[in-house]
Amino acid sequence: MRAVIQRVTHASVTIDGVVKGKIGQGFLVLFGAGEGDTPAQAELLAKKTAGMRIFCDDEGRMNRSLADVGGSVLVISQFTLYADCRRGNRPSFTGAGDPSAANELYEYYVKLLRETHHIADVQTGEFGAHMKVELLNDGPVTILLDSEELERPRRA
Repeated sequence: MRAVIQRVTHASVTIDGVVKGKIGQGFLVLFGAGEGDTPAQAELLAKKTAGMRIFCDDEGRMNRSLADVGGSVLVISQFTLYADCRRGNRPSFTGAGDPSAANELYEYYVKLLRETHHIADVQTGEFGAHMKVELLNDGPVTILLDSEELERPRRA
């Protein structure tokens, strides 16, 4: 499971000319589920997302979380995070999860952010839809979370 977290001043998603989700300060999260990903991995990613301290404190250090700044989250499903570009120029997406299972994990991740991690404003796109995403990246700060990397033991 992968999540690209972008610290934003604002972000929105539009589907068929209609704004589906819109946030102010917070995170735009591009979320992708891979083949064989599990609810436990979604729990790990949600916990890391909610606790990520990438907003600046009074001294200019990235030391504040979403809760600290009253931030919002816009979550966009994005199977293209599993693009395999090793052969040729057209990416393969065989590593992306089955759409039905991936949608369940996407919905579960969003639910965890709202209910378990108490983020009051969590907006979403629409799984599988063609979306127009607009954002103003703040910093820019962009963090890649990969459940395989997070589960791997750290070296001493």
